[in-house]
Order: sequence, then structure tokens, then C-alpha cells
Amino acid sequence: MNFLTKLNKAIAQNQSLLVVGLDPNPEILPDLGNRSMANRDNPINNLQEWLEWVIGETSARVAAYKLNLGFYQALGVAGLELLERILNKIPNQLPIILDAQHGDLNSSTVFAQTIFEQWQVDAVTLTPYAGQDHAAPFLVYAERAVFILCHSSNPGALALQEYPHPDNPLYLELVKQVQSWGTMEQVCLEVGSNNPDLLGKIRAVAPERLILLRSIWAEGADFRLLLQAGFDRHGEGLLITVSWDLLTNKNLASEVAKLNQQVAQIRSELIQAGSTCELWTSNVCLFNKHPHQDLILQLFDIGCLLFGEYVQASGATFSYYIDLRKIISNPQLFNQVIEAYAGILKNLTFERIAGIPYGALPTATGLALELHYPMIFPRKEVKAHGTRRLIEGNFHPGETAVVIDDILISAQSVMESAAKLESAGLKVEDIVVFIDHEAGVKDRLASNGYRAHSVLNISEITETLYEAGRITAEQYDCFQKNHH
Repeated sequence: MNFLTKLNKAIAQNQSLLVVGLDPNPEILPDLGNRSMANRDNPINNLQEWLEWVIGETSARVAAYKLNLGFYQALGVAGLELLERILNKIPNQLPIILDAQHGDLNSSTVFAQTIFEQWQVDAVTLTPYAGQDHAAPFLVYAERAVFILCHSSNPGALALQEYPHPDNPLYLELVKQVQSWGTMEQVCLEVGSNNPDLLGKIRAVAPERLILLRSIWAEGADFRLLLQAGFDRHGEGLLITVSWDLLTNKNLASEVAKLNQQVAQIRSELIQAGSTCELWTSNVCLFNKHPHQDLILQLFDIGCLLFGEYVQASGATFSYYIDLRKIISNPQLFNQVIEAYAGILKNLTFERIAGIPYGALPTATGLALELHYPMIFPRKEVKAHGTRRLIEGNFHPGETAVVIDDILISAQSVMESAAKLESAGLKVEDIVVFIDHEAGVKDRLASNGYRAHSVLNISEITETLYEAGRITAEQYDCFQKNHH
């Protein structure tokens, strides 16, 4: 069971989005009046009694527990032994997040092995500055997750986090970049802030990511506005850390229950007030408007188009990254994409629509429904069981299939798929993609006998984003330098 599945089960069972910290901080150790005389001079035992009491009071009322590794390490060997005892006291059905803020690349592999295999925690917090290489040893564990710290509430971090300018801050660039490190099931975000506007900007850039929200309990913070900014469009995607002050309350169980009720009430009201379909509107007006301007801007706004330094599957490094998988989660945008493809297909002659696994299969399905053409697809691999078909779906040799793919980069995979279709007796003349990487790929296809068509190419995408102010001059210049 992966982390997100385990978390969702705990949320449903306990009707809670709360995360309780189990941190052996001697400075906040409360006097609950129930410790034995033998433990009064034993700080480790006192801390253990308190943390076990917290677990007993909250295990039926929280979604997860978070343990700050630093507090345990500060207690030396006895602290690490305490950590293992506390881990064993947490009910198996509740996810455990190790708040390690780990940032050392050299120790990441052995650290991941220790926490995931020996300690059996479900997720860990990481700092982002060593890049994707740092997260990779943790993401090898497919059932586990990482929370990437993208914003700290510490006032001293403001100058760094808002560099180079508050309108284009570093923390938002981090949010954009880390989403390419792994799936939404494995890569989550950690945000420390009680500023609803800031949280709303992060949610807009990462509409599908789970956010662990902390440092929200400062005096004067508007809890309702924070939840409104942090929830995704389904009223989900948010974990809320419980204040340390609450953990010293003798009526902890009832206080946590009240907080759960407050969150549930706000969430219910927000869902009822919200629309069943998110409406996107353009906020720019360009003199020479691209025919697909709004489509390009939406793709950027939901994180499908990222600019930075990205290593592709081929090993090449590009100044941008394209991730179109998010489109299917936005029906309004998905419909626009289907219509854009359809505008090209209506001028072509074919009998079957062939989608390339796996990225283009949803699009091919949508086009088959929109245009009323039968769909087929070539398998990536032929199974050793079942029908062992190379092509799925019904067809007749001699028919013409139009090939649907998402991105043209080298054209290698799309030509391999076309060859599979042709080996089954089908004819392939046209290949239609959403985004063309350019660099002569269409010419390569033409030399192999295929006509290539694209809704967009990367140059016009970048030009539109730059003119609309979505990317900086530096990002635009980097693209121009590397792409031409």
C-alpha cells in the first residue's frame, strides 16, 4: 500500500486532516499529574510517557503523525532508542512522516534505507537544494513519499525565498521544478506560512499535490482563508499540523475533536460554495494573439510546461520540461486539447485512430468519441499470455490509421509504433501530435514516408509565454540559446 492510499484510508477512518507532532522537546514537556515517582528524575522516560499519552489521546482523531528527527538526535543514543520505541507505539494504520529536513546528497541512499526499511516510516521531509539527485534514492521506494520543503515561515528566510523578486519568487520556482521529480503519489510539498495569498499561489502552481501545512497558528492568522487557499478544487490535498500548545492541554482528545469539527465545517462550506468545474480565465491581452493563446497559458498555469534545466529520458538536457499528464484531470482543458487535435484530423483521410501508449491513449479515446472513428492501439510489449496481440482493437488489413501521440522529440517511439501497425497490414500516412519539439523531427518523419502535424510547437509556446509575462527574459533567452 503506497503512502497516499494509506493516508486517504486514515483520513476516511478518522475523519481528520490533522497531523500531530511526536517531538520529545523537553522545553514543552507538560505536567500532566500522572507520572510515577520513579520517572521524575528520568527525562527520557518522562518524554516517552508524554508522547505515548499523546498517541493514546489522538490516534482515533488524526490522519498521520510527524516525528521531528532533530529532537531525537539531540538526546543522543537514548533519543534514537526512544524514537524506535515511539514508532512501535503508533498504530499500523496511521502514516508516519519523519520530519528530517534531510539535505545531504552523500548520505541520502543509506539514510533512505534506514528510515524506510529499518524504521518503516511512510514519508520523509527533504530540503530541495541538492536537486532531484537527492530525492532519487528515496523515490526508489515506490510505496513511500517525500515532502519537499518549498517555503519556510522563518522571517529570516524571506529575502532568499522571494529572490529575485516577489512577483517571481524562488519558492514558486521550487514548486514548479520539484513536480517533475516524481508522481503526485510520491512527491508532496511542505509549506510553512500563515499567509493565504502565498499559499494560494503555491496551490495554483501545484493544483494536484498534497501540501503539508505548518506554522499556521500565529496570532491573527485567518484559519478559514488558509484552508480556502490550500485545498484543491475537490476540497482535498491538505494536511494541517496541530499546534504544540494543544499537545500540552490535559483535554487533548476533546480539543483535537473540536479542531477536526472546525476543519470539517469549513471544508463543507467551501465545497458547497465552489463550482463543480473550475473556470479558468485569461488575464492577458496581446496585440498579436496566438490562435491557441489561452490553451498555452492554461498549460503553463497548471504546471504542464516548466522552464529550467531538465534531463530528458534520452539523456539530453533541455531548458524546459513538458508534462501533459495533468491535462486529463481538468475536463475543461482536456476538451480544448481534443478540439485542437480534431481541427487537424478533420482535414485528413483515415479509417482508424491509433493512440500511442501510454501518454496518448486518453487523447485518442477522446478523439474517437468526438469524431466517431474506431480506435486501435499498438501494444508497447506483447504479453506471453492471453491473445498475444500486437495491435488491440478491431481492424482490417489495408485500412489507413492516423497515429496520435503527445510530444515529438526524436520521433523514434512514434516510428516504432507506426511500424507495428504496418506489420499488421495497416497503412500509416499521417502522425498528429500535440507539441512538436522541432529540431528537424518532422523532416525526419517525412524522409521515412510520414506526414507530421502538430497543434503547437515549442517555439511558439515559449514566445507566447514570454509575451504574456509567464516566463522571465532569462528563461526566454536560455531557451533561444539552447534551442537554435
